[in-house]
Amino acid sequence: MASTTTELAEFQRVLTQLKSSAGALRQRYGDAAALRRIHNDIERLDIDATELAAALPAPRRSDDARDDVVIVPDTPYDPSLWQDADDEGLGGQPRR
Repeated sequence: MASTTTELAEFQRVLTQLKSSAGALRQRYGDAAALRRIHNDIERLDIDATELAAALPAPRRSDDARDDVVIVPDTPYDPSLWQDADDEGLGGQPRR
């Protein structure tokens, strides 16, 4: 999860630089149609990044990781569980 939040922070940093560059272009070239479209695109990226940041799950604590561990016993299963089951790809067991 840390890499996701780091990547999102990097995206937001680059987006801030992009806003600054677009502002400099607007000052130099005025309110051209292309610059208005660029500004709209940047605003949309900003909205989407904010929405993504809100949708990310909270980082997990280390003690929560233990809830995901499933212990599988080494004891054999009851063979009756597999009665009438086919072996996938082998065509099934012959009937007796």
